[in-house]
Amino acid sequence: MSMPFKKKSLSAFLDRQAPPEGLLLLGLAILIGVITGVGSVIFIKLIHLIQSFFYTGVYEKIPFLGKWIYVVAPVIGGLLVGPLILLAKEAKGHGVPEVMQALVLRGGRIRGRVAAAKIVASAICIGTGGSAGREGPIIQVGAAFGSSLGQILKLSDERIRNLVACGAAAGIAATFNAPIAGVVFAIEVLMFNIHIRAFGNVVISSVAASIVSRLFLGHGAAFAVPTYTMANPVELVLYFILGLTAALVGVFFIRILDVAETVFDNWDFPQIFKPAVGAACLGVIGLIYMSFPGFVDPNATGVHGPITAAPIPHMFGTGFPFIGYALQGKGSFWVLLMLVFLKPLATTFTLGSGNSGGVFAPSLFTGAMLGGAMGHVFLYFFPGITGNIGAYALVGMAALFSATARAPLTAMLIVFEMSGDYEMILPLMIAGVTACYVAQWLHPESIYTTKLAKRGVRFSGGRDMDIMQGVRVSEVMRNRPVTVHKNQPISELLALFQETNLLGFPVVADDNKVWGIVTLQDMHKAESKPDFSSKGLVVADIATEDPITAFSDEPIWTAIQKMSPRDLARLPVVSRDGSGQLCGVISRSDILRAYDVGVMRKQRGQFVEGQVDLRKQTENAFMEFVISESDTCNQKCIRDLSLPEHVNLVSIKRAGEIIIPRGKTQLLAGDVVSIYGKIKENEETKNMLSCSSPS
Repeated sequence: MSMPFKKKSLSAFLDRQAPPEGLLLLGLAILIGVITGVGSVIFIKLIHLIQSFFYTGVYEKIPFLGKWIYVVAPVIGGLLVGPLILLAKEAKGHGVPEVMQALVLRGGRIRGRVAAAKIVASAICIGTGGSAGREGPIIQVGAAFGSSLGQILKLSDERIRNLVACGAAAGIAATFNAPIAGVVFAIEVLMFNIHIRAFGNVVISSVAASIVSRLFLGHGAAFAVPTYTMANPVELVLYFILGLTAALVGVFFIRILDVAETVFDNWDFPQIFKPAVGAACLGVIGLIYMSFPGFVDPNATGVHGPITAAPIPHMFGTGFPFIGYALQGKGSFWVLLMLVFLKPLATTFTLGSGNSGGVFAPSLFTGAMLGGAMGHVFLYFFPGITGNIGAYALVGMAALFSATARAPLTAMLIVFEMSGDYEMILPLMIAGVTACYVAQWLHPESIYTTKLAKRGVRFSGGRDMDIMQGVRVSEVMRNRPVTVHKNQPISELLALFQETNLLGFPVVADDNKVWGIVTLQDMHKAESKPDFSSKGLVVADIATEDPITAFSDEPIWTAIQKMSPRDLARLPVVSRDGSGQLCGVISRSDILRAYDVGVMRKQRGQFVEGQVDLRKQTENAFMEFVISESDTCNQKCIRDLSLPEHVNLVSIKRAGEIIIPRGKTQLLAGDVVSIYGKIKENEETKNMLSCSSPS
């Protein structure tokens, strides 16, 4: 009960004092940086504490576990993470996509509880061996804190987005001791259309977080890297090849993580136990890896964490100790090559199953292993022009992160700041940009936006690119379209045109598979030929074979992109399983209807998806009714109903479709009616219409 009072009191106090807006935002940016920096220090210390507890305490107290500690510890971590994810579902996975979605759909508004759940869940996951990074959780924590401040002070969407970017930049700066990279990450990945004044706030927040981090964690670079130089200008060709290879590995990483997330999300298994299952798979990888002699080097441990009694497998946790080892030019070719694939696989099992952590560090790790392995190859075949193997590991870090995140500038700068080495600028630029563009060509979405694209969210620098981006084809398509068979006589097709007044039909073959499409224009073209005779002709003789199709689960803007350049009036919709089965048809009129759905959804996103607490701040809410045969509103038009003044009908769900209500729209039994208004008047409306809540 006290929290709303505090929010109102703080907001009212600032209203009375009326500080200059620029000064207020600057102060908030500093506060966000300091709190995020402190949170980062606590987070890192907590990870080290958990690592020591399991891999020293438990390992020594229960000696019969032996190498099975590599399975037991992650599974225990997964069992602890599961309940935390239920408290705040945004805490699962790698965090950054959830921040991006909040920027696009909710004006940057993030629930405060996410920060607490994320930091605890991620510390448990990484500390017990989960293959994940520290940056994703801290980005989400910083963003959530910035968002909460903005909501408490009732700032505009634009200002809240700015504070979210401040928190994200502070997270990177504090985690990697890299303030410049933190700023560039916030701009390049989250808000690349940021205003210059907002940019200053991001810089201040990043610097503040970095200062706090250095006070507690030290001033040194994240990795001790020797000074590397190019052995020969021709060596740039080798770095170009490294960039190409990094693009392939980066796309591989993105796709297997996407597949794992899809499989685990669709798996009919209790959500609370899924993280433990993924952790068990990770543990098996670690157990097998540590069973081979020569895969453990004591000199590669304890650099970025506690020295534990049980050596931690290289693909466990952040992997920072072995990154530092590879940057020294150490590590055998076969170990490095194996880790190029084991680290993405370990991260996939960890995060795909619902555990919590980031993908930034795993990308850097995989890139360092790839660069080191290719350095061995280049040194073997081209010894005269190849520099130190560690230099290739350094450039590989930037190249692979650039491929996965599509952020080449961030990749270059973070390598600079983490290594303190500015001598390799040309190789970093060539490999990073090459990896970014080739990966973009192979897979348009980054590791951060892949999940958003599957939800129908198209990200563009913290803003929604299209009001219909959250509307899927399946929501507006016609589910039972009139079809014609490819062997159907032309005379029957002509009669069908006259009977239905439709301008086109999907043409199907056997088993309802899409064969083509036929339009009234095709019919007129055929009739205009001097030798035309409908006798003996079938639909296949005039139809267009192998038409462009849409998938039912793709965003509506994808269908628009297919239709617009070719001036198509309709698209057959098929299933994605490759069978070619017709699911429906989408036309221009359906796209207009999708626009209405998009407007409605945008309104719901602004008021429902965590943007404001409606019950506390406006006393308004959404409510849904199901209309039955006996209800007084059944078969009545909306204009004939005496609805309360402050209640608005938002949408009607009927037979799987969404209808935007108009005055002449008739309500029918089975309709699910969504209304928005004052909570008390919503209840009055429900009683007046004698409707029940949907089950």
